[in-house]
Amino acid sequence: MTLKIYNTLTRQAQAFEPLEAGHVRMYVCGMTIYDLCHVGHARMMTAFDLVVRWLRARGYRVTYVRNITDIDDKIIKRAVERGITLRQLTDEMTQAMHRDIGAIGVLPPTHEPRATDYVPHMLRMIGRLQDKGLAYQTPGGDVNYSVRRFAGYGRLSGKSLDDLRAGERVAVEEGKHDPLDFVLWKAAKPSEPADAKYDGPYGPGRPGWHIECSAMSCELLGEHFDIHGGGMDLQFPHHENEIAQSVGATGQPFVNVWMHNGFVNVDNEKMSKSLGNFFTIRDVLQQVDGQTLRFFFIRTHYRSPLNFSDAHLDDARAALKRLYTALDSVALEPPGPDEARTIDWDDPHAAAFKSAMDEDFNAPAALAVLFDLASEVNRSKRVETARLLRALGATLGLLQEPPRAYLQAGPGLQESDIQARIEERTRAKKDRDFARADAIRNELLSMGVALKDGPQGTTWSRT
Repeated sequence: MTLKIYNTLTRQAQAFEPLEAGHVRMYVCGMTIYDLCHVGHARMMTAFDLVVRWLRARGYRVTYVRNITDIDDKIIKRAVERGITLRQLTDEMTQAMHRDIGAIGVLPPTHEPRATDYVPHMLRMIGRLQDKGLAYQTPGGDVNYSVRRFAGYGRLSGKSLDDLRAGERVAVEEGKHDPLDFVLWKAAKPSEPADAKYDGPYGPGRPGWHIECSAMSCELLGEHFDIHGGGMDLQFPHHENEIAQSVGATGQPFVNVWMHNGFVNVDNEKMSKSLGNFFTIRDVLQQVDGQTLRFFFIRTHYRSPLNFSDAHLDDARAALKRLYTALDSVALEPPGPDEARTIDWDDPHAAAFKSAMDEDFNAPAALAVLFDLASEVNRSKRVETARLLRALGATLGLLQEPPRAYLQAGPGLQESDIQARIEERTRAKKDRDFARADAIRNELLSMGVALKDGPQGTTWSRT
């Protein structure tokens, strides 16, 4: 069966064929790392982790790029407030992000570029846009993109320039030719810290947010690649502006398939830091284990809105326990590293699972197959059926814990989460970052896990 993906650009599901046979190149907009990641961020990263896992399960080689935005107004403001450098803040928040999303089974991308490492690439792209008459420098030193000079602006989001202009509430200012024009390069302000300023042909300053992703994706994946993803809120203006910049600079198509995941809602309102109705991943992992949180995300289709509540988390935990209970009912050896590659896709259950995932990554329908398999395991106690259940679960990043250990652990951090944090603490101590090591110990203690250092290493116990 052909894999079909819903393309935001065409507004329909379409058969997917990569530009290069057997190789998928995919970019997803990552975090602006000035604070801890919240559940909405986790949902996005889990959604595209699922996409990557399924593409690989189908035999594709995947080059996956998920960037880090480490230069931004919010980052500058937070670093100044804390009295530390931008790099100290972004290093700290990057480590926290890795730890938190690792606890929910999000695999590392192939490349994780930091925006500050690609400023020269951004400047070159801005130069190309200026040479083509698509960018101009203001008297104040900013460089802006001239939106009305790019034909087709608004196609991704379905917005016309006239509609956008009618809803524009910002007057033309700071040298803009049009209120819709957006910044490519921000001239430095005297009040900004020195490490927020970069030298370039337009004077000291820093890149705008939109140009960062255009430059990094084109540099690492080529100027025309297969899939670009992100949260639904990035569709406009961020992704619309990426298209304008990239196509404007290169003169060729940018991305074949645009994917956007749905929001996480609290009381029918989008979860966001600006609204103050968010929960950090770390907060939630004090209540439920990482695999339960992952299951909670996956059981709703990635494009659909997801309602967040304690009751829904409890229900996810109970459902996941049913799958683990089935695995625990048979004598099953630990999984090998390549167990998912042994799946016989001609098996009726496996074929139904594959059919579901090939329909725009319909994980809820695929999970229904896992529950059918679990029922069969409970009836037959066949090891082969249990092994298939676990192998199919692996393609979703689920069911890889020892069943008995998972069932006995109860809610909260699982053993794999605890070990990951112990390893991070060990690295911090090796780097003589004792403040970070102490913070990790105290963090785990607040979650009911006590550490004890000894000659043989660090052990842990639940308090």
